[in-house]
Amino acid sequence: MAFAHLHVHSEYSLLDGACRIQELVRRAAELGQTALAITDHGVMYGVVDFYKAAQKAGIHPIIGCEVYVAPRTRFDKVHGVDNGYHHLVLLCENDHGYHNLMKLVSLGWTEGFYSRPRVDEQLLEQYHEGLIALSACLAGEVPRAITADDMQKAEEAILWHKKLFGDDY
Repeated sequence: MAFAHLHVHSEYSLLDGACRIQELVRRAAELGQTALAITDHGVMYGVVDFYKAAQKAGIHPIIGCEVYVAPRTRFDKVHGVDNGYHHLVLLCENDHGYHNLMKLVSLGWTEGFYSRPRVDEQLLEQYHEGLIALSACLAGEVPRAITADDMQKAEEAILWHKKLFGDDY
């Protein structure tokens, strides 16, 4: 069984990612990895360069993004309430998923921006097809609930994502 990194930030994740795309892909190839994802924070700026570099290196590129999910809706922008958000990693399973991810990220910037480009549950419900969702890092909804010892909230979040994404969560 091969290992593939599915949550990777490049230089396009400002103040978080240190990996340069060319060096990232080169190192993955050196290690014999056959697939690699890119999941920058709220942006897809590096996707084309990543795709080309991975293809050239013989690595299957997995396009993704770590989106910010608004606590209420993407339109709500009340300080102290809506500046809290959680992370969700989305990976493209196919071309339809790629188009849906582009739509989600674009709407996060044009409709949901409030200190970060945010999406909401309504957008996820509308554009989830062709996407695989991961519970993200410690800033994800499920990990935050677990670290707050709120297992009921964690279970509710898991069930909501599982209902929406099915086996792709």
